Amino acid sequence: MKAAALKRLWTAKDLRDRLLITAALLVLYRLAAHVPVPGVDREAIAQILQSSTGAGNLLSLFDLLSGGTVSNFSVLAMGVYPYITAQIILQLLVPIIPALKQRMEDDPREGKQFMERWTYYLVVPMASLNAIGQIRLFQSSGLQILPNFGFSGDNLMPTITTLITMTAGTMFAIWLGELISEYGIRNQGLSLIIFSGIVSSLPSSVGQLWSDEQSRYVGLGLFLMLVAITVFAIVVVTQGRRNVPVMYPGRRIGRRQSMPVRGSLPLLVNMAGMIPIIFASAILSFPAIIAQLFTQSQREWVRNFALGMQDLFANQQNWGYIIIYFFMVVLFAFFYTDVLFQQQNYGENLKRVGAQVPGVTQGAQTQRYLNKVLRRITLPGATLLGTVAVLPLLLGVMLVGVVAGSNAFFAIGSGLLIVVGVVKETFFGLETELKLRGYDESLLVS
Repeated sequence: MKAAALKRLWTAKDLRDRLLITAALLVLYRLAAHVPVPGVDREAIAQILQSSTGAGNLLSLFDLLSGGTVSNFSVLAMGVYPYITAQIILQLLVPIIPALKQRMEDDPREGKQFMERWTYYLVVPMASLNAIGQIRLFQSSGLQILPNFGFSGDNLMPTITTLITMTAGTMFAIWLGELISEYGIRNQGLSLIIFSGIVSSLPSSVGQLWSDEQSRYVGLGLFLMLVAITVFAIVVVTQGRRNVPVMYPGRRIGRRQSMPVRGSLPLLVNMAGMIPIIFASAILSFPAIIAQLFTQSQREWVRNFALGMQDLFANQQNWGYIIIYFFMVVLFAFFYTDVLFQQQNYGENLKRVGAQVPGVTQGAQTQRYLNKVLRRITLPGATLLGTVAVLPLLLGVMLVGVVAGSNAFFAIGSGLLIVVGVVKETFFGLETELKLRGYDESLLVS
């Protein structure tokens, strides 16, 4: 960051306070991440995470994305991912339920508050279900991390206490994220919570590549190449845009009417940002957790199906997982972009001010035209985003048996893209705040 920008950030009291509040809340989150669930056997957890089973691989992924909270089996072991899953479910219901869709269109502000309120309601059962699945996933290895876990007899009250503790931890993490968005860096609370967890775990992943003396330089070289490609792809995707020409009506001055003003409406190639990556990671972890609940079923076909689902979604070395992950990122990019764009309702807004896209009828026809243009430019952006998301996984598959720490690429791939994207969006937000205070240069380009 430029020295002038850093000085401006520090001398502006309100910005300085926001940065300090953000840092303090992230430190508080990291401290809480080291508070374990009462009665947990941490030695058993370490043995499971070091195993190469499907459960071990999935839990290692959870450990990276949560910043080591799974290895500690912290009260924050689930992070904020139940909240993200709840958001996805409600957003999927909007186009399905006509009454809900009409409510969002009639009053977008009230509709947003309604969705936020019901997201919090849905988080509680989602977090409880996620906690049960996560514990069962640990116990599927044959090791008991919680000796008193069960829903019968003397185990009932300790189990309920554990579930309440883990659910409360998730709500605490969400609360910290909301505090950051309100009093710290605007609209970046949950992203920074996820970011802090991933960053705290990346050094251990890089350490795996350094652990093998024969292949350490090959592994680190590929890692640096991966970082460079990721940064380049994020910059290209986020900066790409299509400027749609718009004619604005001229101003009337007395009896004279000025000529129409030619402007443009910028449509971003990747309007969704890093949300598709976060959504895809959250959704793909959920089937394995649900399947774990049925691995001990008395019915053979149910048990076999659950084991197959667990193997598919818990093993990042599986080609099926890689393909599904790619298409999930692409689909979520289209879905989230469409949700965001429909909420803006540019067709009616342009008609209200008398503006018009040349050659296109005002109102609904303009909205359909803009939707068509946006979907056309979203396709290459979503494809590139999906390609970069699965690239580390492909490297990990190809390097199995060649680089000792190849498993690190699976972990790095799940978090690196989110880290780069969050950094970019955070700096963009700070740059916007500085421009409001007279600073008009880029923060990252000297």
